[in-house]
Amino acid sequence: MAMESPFKADVLKGKVALLTGGGSGIGYEISYQLGIHGASIAIMGRRRHVLENAVASLQSHGIPAIGLEGDVRQREDAIRVLESTIKHFGKLDILVNAAAGNFLVPAEDLSPNGFRTVIDIDSVGTFTMCHEALKYLKKGGPGKDHFVGGTIINISATLHYTATWYQIHVSAAKAAVDSITRSLALEWGTDYNIRVNGIAPGPIKDTPGFSKLAPEEIRSKKSENVLLLKLGEKWDIAMAALYLASDAGKYINGTTLVVDGGDWLSHSRKLPKEAVKQYSRAVERRSRAAPVGIPKSKL
Repeated sequence: MAMESPFKADVLKGKVALLTGGGSGIGYEISYQLGIHGASIAIMGRRRHVLENAVASLQSHGIPAIGLEGDVRQREDAIRVLESTIKHFGKLDILVNAAAGNFLVPAEDLSPNGFRTVIDIDSVGTFTMCHEALKYLKKGGPGKDHFVGGTIINISATLHYTATWYQIHVSAAKAAVDSITRSLALEWGTDYNIRVNGIAPGPIKDTPGFSKLAPEEIRSKKSENVLLLKLGEKWDIAMAALYLASDAGKYINGTTLVVDGGDWLSHSRKLPKEAVKQYSRAVERRSRAAPVGIPKSKL
């Protein structure tokens, strides 16, 4: 069960945050925690009903919040969402790039188009949002003084620190995200006083990502290959984001904070290959039968 926040309730008072993928899972928890600690929240996502539910939930806690439909792969959407955020709240202080795509698949079964889709969402999408947000986040931007810039937090992963089974696409995408984080921290930290950092979550329970990457269909099968994971909570990731976004992190720039309980230090084949192949085929059949789910282009 999540603990009470150790941060003061007004630690982000007066700040404005835009979160991609902020309507569900880890992204929503970050939205909520930034909001109850004083920030106004704009969330960007592709699914209107998810956005509406998330905004209603945030507002029920007294958090000023808006939802903006958009796809991080589309530069026009990024521009429009950022303009709408500025129009509504007057400025932007915090950008959290949490939109991501993932699914389990053996490398030989992954099409180049599926590989490209995840790169487009995670890597290109992260850069696009950062690129279009620069003029609002830099020192002297709208609603800002001429000395203090904003901050960017990119949600990454630990997959590429070693290598990870059945996620070659995401490992490549997140390696790119980490590189983007470091390069922008160097350039924009120097030129515009913008801090750019990342968070690499470990396995987090009660998230759409975990249900995809450790599906019940596979976990329920008793196997010596399926190890018990020490799971984190969405709260853990949100507290890391709060730390980096607040003045507590004012001297941190260009780092990716690993929040995984040490999980990445020891990796074995947690899931048998045949089980993953069967699960991938089942997901593909479901995606063909229903409009909601993993886009067919990914598989």
